[in-house]
Amino acid sequence: MDVLALEAKGGKADASPAPAPAKSRSKVPKKAKRIVYFEVEILDAKNKEKLLLLDKVLCLAVCLCYILFHVLSVSPDQRWYPARQSLCLDPKGKPLKDEDVLHQLPVGTTATFYFRDLGSQISWRTVFLTECIGPLFIYLMFYFRVPFIYAPKYDFTTSKHWVVHLACLCHSFHYVKRILETLFVHRFCQGTMPLRNIFKNCLYYWCFAVWMAYYINHPLYTPPYYGEQQVKTALGIFVFCQLGSFSIHITLRNLKPPGSKTKKIPYPTKNPFTWIFALVSCPNYTYEVGSWLGFTVMTQCVPVAFFTIVGFIQMTMWAKGKHRSYLREFKEYPTLRSPILPFVL
Repeated sequence: MDVLALEAKGGKADASPAPAPAKSRSKVPKKAKRIVYFEVEILDAKNKEKLLLLDKVLCLAVCLCYILFHVLSVSPDQRWYPARQSLCLDPKGKPLKDEDVLHQLPVGTTATFYFRDLGSQISWRTVFLTECIGPLFIYLMFYFRVPFIYAPKYDFTTSKHWVVHLACLCHSFHYVKRILETLFVHRFCQGTMPLRNIFKNCLYYWCFAVWMAYYINHPLYTPPYYGEQQVKTALGIFVFCQLGSFSIHITLRNLKPPGSKTKKIPYPTKNPFTWIFALVSCPNYTYEVGSWLGFTVMTQCVPVAFFTIVGFIQMTMWAKGKHRSYLREFKEYPTLRSPILPFVL
């Protein structure tokens, strides 16, 4: 018995001990993200008077519309509303966008913005409609020769030249197309513009419409020198460019979902009229100039030629600005493209 007890005791002693459970590795605590606060100072762009001081503004996703809201909330001037105001980094600098994020701007932790009153605003859609409806009705008044325009014997008479009727059809088609595009196609990045601009824009379009319509529909109007061949060639140019302009506007619309302000690079699609995107940044202006060039050749009228030249100069300035914007915002933007004319301008 004692021997068996000793053997049993020895067996237990010789048994290997059970392995200890592995210690679980303790997780290293992550370092807390450093919270950065901004001190935002708002000054009046005209007199440099301090309007507002925001202390301890979080840098995370604070957009300028948030700051602008605070400016308006403390403003005693009831005329101010968001579309009328802007914030700038410089008193005479370019207005910043509402969606710009504070920590992505070239400012330190103490940021100074300048508050600017843009004046009474009007929607871009209203401006476009006003620009187009005016020339449409003005031209038709001259075409139907309403009283007090030409001599009384010509009141409500029609021209004997068929090119005059064709010119009226083309002119009306152009502005009706622009009105419909404004209502159903265009998506504007900026909702409003200063009210004073509508007078300048309407003066340009309406006055040129009066000048062109007066001479084209005049009882003594002379048809083009090369006759029917010149008119038909010009009509082909006009129709081609109108179709091209519409195709470009549809393509640009498809780049922007409703309510989005995100910019994308436009590229050619399966539509042949959009293939010009391979060479030009703003083909809508290219087609617009081509349309008026065709109208100039069709009517052989000096006022139309002046309107085409002035429009080409203005659209070239717009196209160059848009081209520079593309190059600045997109590093992969095609370098082969020109602003308005392939390989030229």
